[in-house]
Formats: sequence, structure tokens, C-alpha cells
Amino acid sequence: MCGITGAIWSDEGKAVSQTDLSRMTDCLEHRGPDDRGQFYSEYQIRPPYEPQPGVALGFRRLSIIDLSTGHQPMTNEDGSVVMIFKGEIYNYRDLRRRLEGAGHTFRTESDGETIVHLYEDEGERCFELLNGMFAIAIWDSRQRRLLLARDRLGQKPLAYHYQADRLLFASELKSLLQLPDVSRELDPSAIDEYFTYQYVPHPNSVFKEIRKLPPGHYAEFKDGQLRIESYWNPDFTFERPIQFRRACERMHDLLQDATALRMQADVPLGAFLSGGVDSSLIVALMQLQTDQPVKTFSIGFPIAEYDESSYARQVADHLGTEHHEFKVEPDAVEILPKLVYHYDEPFSDSSAIPTWYVSQMTREHVTVALTGDGGDELFAGYPRYRAVSLADQLEGFGLGGLLGAKFWQWLPSSPRQKSIVRRFKRFSEALRLPEGRRYLDWISIYNEGRRASLYNDDFLETLPNSDPYSFLDRALKRSKPRDSLTRFSLADLVTYLPCDLMTKVDIASMAHSLECRSPFLDHRVVEFAASLPMEFKFRAGKGKRILRRAFKKLIPNQIWQRRKMGFGVPLDHWFRNELKELARDTLLADDRRLEPYVRREAVELMLDDHAEGRFDHSYRLWSLLVFELWMREWVGKG
Repeated sequence: MCGITGAIWSDEGKAVSQTDLSRMTDCLEHRGPDDRGQFYSEYQIRPPYEPQPGVALGFRRLSIIDLSTGHQPMTNEDGSVVMIFKGEIYNYRDLRRRLEGAGHTFRTESDGETIVHLYEDEGERCFELLNGMFAIAIWDSRQRRLLLARDRLGQKPLAYHYQADRLLFASELKSLLQLPDVSRELDPSAIDEYFTYQYVPHPNSVFKEIRKLPPGHYAEFKDGQLRIESYWNPDFTFERPIQFRRACERMHDLLQDATALRMQADVPLGAFLSGGVDSSLIVALMQLQTDQPVKTFSIGFPIAEYDESSYARQVADHLGTEHHEFKVEPDAVEILPKLVYHYDEPFSDSSAIPTWYVSQMTREHVTVALTGDGGDELFAGYPRYRAVSLADQLEGFGLGGLLGAKFWQWLPSSPRQKSIVRRFKRFSEALRLPEGRRYLDWISIYNEGRRASLYNDDFLETLPNSDPYSFLDRALKRSKPRDSLTRFSLADLVTYLPCDLMTKVDIASMAHSLECRSPFLDHRVVEFAASLPMEFKFRAGKGKRILRRAFKKLIPNQIWQRRKMGFGVPLDHWFRNELKELARDTLLADDRRLEPYVRREAVELMLDDHAEGRFDHSYRLWSLLVFELWMREWVGKG
């Protein structure tokens, strides 16, 4: 796992110096503390030939495979192709045998060199043949072009800044911001998206002039122009005709192979173990691959409602793992500045906090950790899918209008976010909306009405006609003929998973030089699971049916039956205690950076309602606090 950055320019006036490249590279040291490398070529005019663009490639390495000779940048035999990449290519051994048979000469044992030679044979089609997680940059001097590519599920990030005749790229936005001519002007539509989703969806970034390459896409810069194309576009409209028993057998084989591939490493390896179904299943499959106890890692919290450590311990005892359990008392005041710095953009998924702690503590023992990410999206595991199913049933019985009536909102309810009446009222209120906007209302931090009352008039006037819903709507249209539950779970797979979960895990783990791998996100597993009928995944209000049948004996029955907790922290408690003064002093300060965007009285009302127990605004307050502190760190007074 590594960090990459670089530039290409076809105008000498837009050159990136070697000093610039060093700054861009070294600010990614946390991603690759073991090694660094650079390639630099000046802009050249050599009549009668076409001008050769200037190229700068920077690399930081975290050594995982081929510890001694895996240095980057890497080249082909004659040096005409230069490549840097971060991530892992899990099928590199099979690809290497094929390439050696075709006459290619390898100088290292690394997975990265496979990409170089595969590109020589296949061009940009090479990305389709890779099974892995990656962000790649390839400079082809013969064709005078730079290619960038990102893995199918967006496990590895890649941002870029494009102006005519120059392209900059990097693993993290902070690398691009090392150049003073990269503007920090904010994008109003991205801010609106952030307060909707708690993240800024691709291809946007919070900065107007910086974009994010979407998952499953590659970009080509040639002759001063940028072209972006998709290389992975599975047919989500297709539903596979297959017997349930056969589907279970196929899923068993695919997930077992995906897990085995992700255990390739020349460094210590372990796994996150929360005690939920997904991480427990991955650990069980790992334990089948080795005679040694798998190293497992979990964290516990002092508040029982957020502590899963007893379940993780139960699974570890059942499987015989070498279990490491860390008891932590999260310090929001201490960790907030670290999150704001490392995430580069406003990002308010509070589960980044426990992810940060478990990554930090796991890195003390291993360099690679497998995770259960992706299981909920692929196999209908989130509680909100029960709401989707229930809404469909109610509408089928003609009861949607009755249960969506406004008088249900008059019911008294607890201020707690997860109280039964509160959940019912939110469910009822959204029933009046079309199903796509209803789902957005359920998952939003601020729904459309709350955003309208939050924003000040001047900011509202700057918002373009674009609607945050369009990001979700495009995803839903990819599987339009299928049932609602399939459509929403697959939409989450291409929206929430890469933009939230993968961002959260990548940044928190790489901040501590830890590599995380998820077998569920093997593209073969994803494509097969996406093609299955929803009845194979979700029945009688429960998800993961096929996993339960295919792997029933691997983990304790209590784990299969337990309710999903989520990986959270007690935000509601914090905003009434530890964060109370900080939030008020920060969000209502005379020099607050929120002033151009958010109405002071709206913030003050939320702070008062929360402090006095009238309503749980913790997630909304957290998103505001993160945004304010992010502005202070990355933008200043502006």
C-alpha cells in the first residue's frame, strides 16, 4: 500500500518543478513510510517530432509484497513505459505466468511490475484484467500520454486537478494543495451534497477545481486534453436464473477464494473482528487457510450500547484466533483535529473515530488487516432495507397514504435518535415522497427541508440547479427494472460504499500505515451477488440469507441471530457533555467560518434543543462541527 502523486504538462509555462514534486510526494509519507521514488522528465521540443510533455511522478511505499525489490516507479524493458501504483493486485501471479509465456522479462517479484507488462500487451484494457484494489498512473512516452485508473469499487482514492495543458493527480487532496496555483475556492453544490450525505460524492470534491476519478474509470491525458472512460460497468439489470442451493455453493467457492487471495503478504497479517456477521465470516474463512491462529483485533467502549467486544471475543474463542482486544474511551476533542487534517474534505461519518482507533492499535501488531466491508450492501444487511421492504408492502396493501398522514407527526416521542416512535415518525413522514426521494430522506443528515432552513439566503442564491438527489438517482437507474430492495442496495454499493465506507477505512488505516483488504469486494463476488434474486438475500425482514445458508457452520449461531449494532460512538452523549462547550464556542464564534453558509439562529436552536434533551441533533451538529474545523484547517477566513 502506497501513496502516489504527479503531473503532466504540455505547456512549458505550466511546468511542475522537482521541488514541487518532492513536496507533493513527501506529504503522503504516512501512506508509505518505507520508501520513496520519483520520475521526472522535462517538457521537450525536438523538431521535426511532436513536443514531448513534461512528466513528474512521485511515490511513497508501504512494503507488503517483494520487500527488497518492489521499488517504484517501475518501467518496462526499454524504459518507454513508467508506472506508479498504490494498492494490491491479487491475481498477479496468474497474470505473470501469462506474460512470461508471451516473452516479457521480469526484474522483480512484485505485483506492480505485472501492470507494466500487461499494459504493453493490452493498453488501457489492462485494467479490466486486474483483480485488486488500486490507483494507477502510467506514462507512455511513445504515445505521449498519461493514464490514470481507479479500482472498480473505489477502495483506493484518486483525485485530480485539470486545466488545459496540465493535469495533476494524487492519492489525497492535500498533495495537490502543495501547489500554490491550485485554487481552494469551494464548490457550493459540493457543500450542499456534504450536508445531505455526510460526504462529498464523486466526481466532485469540496474544491471547485479538484475532482475525484470515479471508481471503475480511467483517465487519459494526451495533447493537452483529458478524456475519462468507464472500464467496469456491470449489468445490474440482469437477474441470474439459478437454484438457491447452487447459488450457495458458488458463493462459498467465490468468497473462500477471494479471502485466500487477500492473505498474500510478506509482512504480518490479521483481521478486524467486530463480532458482526461479516467480519466474523471473513475471519472464519481466513482460519481455514492456515494452521496458525489468525491475529484478530477489536476495540471496546465503556458505554454498553456501543460495545461489541463481547461478541468479538465469542467469535475469537470459537475460531481459536490470537485475539487482541483494546478498551478505549474515545476523546472527541483530542481526535477531531487529526480527522480533519487527514480526511482533506469535510467528512462527518462518526464511525471514522472507532475506525481510527482500531487501525492505530492494529498497526502495532500487523501491517495488513482483512475486513468485512461490503457485506451489508451486497447481501441486504442494513436495517434501513427493512424500511424499504415494509414501505413496499404497505403500498401494496394500499396503506401508504394512511401511515404517511401528517397527524402521526403529532405523537410525542423520545429525543433519542433510535427510539421506536422517533423512527416511526421519520418513516411515516417519508412515505409521502416518491420512493427514491423517500430513501434519500431516510439516509440524509439534513433532508431537503432541514437544509432549506439551515442555509442562509446568500448561500441559497449561489446553489446551482443541480440537486444532491441526482447522485442517488443515477445509481438507482442502473438497475431500474428490478425490485426496490435490489435497486437501493445496489445503489448503496456504488454510492455509499465507495464515497463513505471506503473513504473512511482508507484514510483512517493509511494514516497509520495499515493496509486493509476486503474479500467481499472481489469483483467476482460483487458481480455474482448483484445478479442474485433478492429472495436469496432478504426474507422475513432479515438479510444475508445466502451467507447464513452457505457458511452456517463456520461461526456461532448467536452471531447469525444477533441484531446489527453498527460501528458507532455516543455522539448524543458527547454533545451534552464533553463536546457541549466546544461545539457552542466553535459554532457560534464571532469569527466562525460557517457564517457565509449557515444561519446562526438555526445552529443555536439545534444546540439548545439537543442540550436540553428536546431532540437528538447529534449527527447534524457533528457535521457542522467537522465542517467548521475543516474550514479553519484547509481554507482559513477566505
